[in-house]
Amino acid sequence: MSGHSKWSNIKHKKEKTDAQKGKIFTKIGREIAVAVKSGGADPETNRKLKDIIAKARSNNMPNDNISRCIKKAAGDGNDANYENIVYEGYGPNGVAVIVETLTDNRNRTAGDVRHYFDKFKGNLGTNGSVSWMFDTKGKIIVLKADDIDEDTIMMDALDAGAEDFEAGEEVYEITTTPEDFSDVVSALEEKHYAFASAEIEMVPQNYVKLTDEKDILMMEKLIEHLEDNDDVQNIYHNWEE
Repeated sequence: MSGHSKWSNIKHKKEKTDAQKGKIFTKIGREIAVAVKSGGADPETNRKLKDIIAKARSNNMPNDNISRCIKKAAGDGNDANYENIVYEGYGPNGVAVIVETLTDNRNRTAGDVRHYFDKFKGNLGTNGSVSWMFDTKGKIIVLKADDIDEDTIMMDALDAGAEDFEAGEEVYEITTTPEDFSDVVSALEEKHYAFASAEIEMVPQNYVKLTDEKDILMMEKLIEHLEDNDDVQNIYHNWEE
């Protein structure tokens, strides 16, 4: 179930990415800048930066773009100060939602996020109100292909330190702990596996199914407006789409 749901979300995101690549790259560039400023420009000693680079590559961000973002953040030319703020709340019919943001104006971002929740049948909660329903995991998605043997990729993933492996209809889903994520990504890259997605994310422990068409529409609109906001980096929810 998890693999199917995850891949459906990725396909939806990638459809938007084709039309909005510049926006996606800008958001990832902002994450790179914050990681470099807090931990340095060397991904070998800055695990957070290494994780974000894996995410950037899985989103087809060119290496030149990644290098420029790192150099700019390491220099004196980027004086923007972004703050990482996480919002938690509920969408229609009790769907748990976590919104990760990077902002240089917390009042603007808080107002926008609250407006979206209010407008689309949700309500914003306090820190910790829904995050207890999620686990932090590394997720690596590899598309199935004729030249990839299932037993081989499973053993490669597990030998590299993966926590779990699941074969779906269209993809292989590899789960890691946050601590082992970078090492597993590096090991699989060395074996020339291409990732449809690779990032550390909040994984729901249980899912909520919406049956009312109005609730489904409101949930879709909530996600759409959050995704379109420049300050929003990641959205996690337990809606079984």
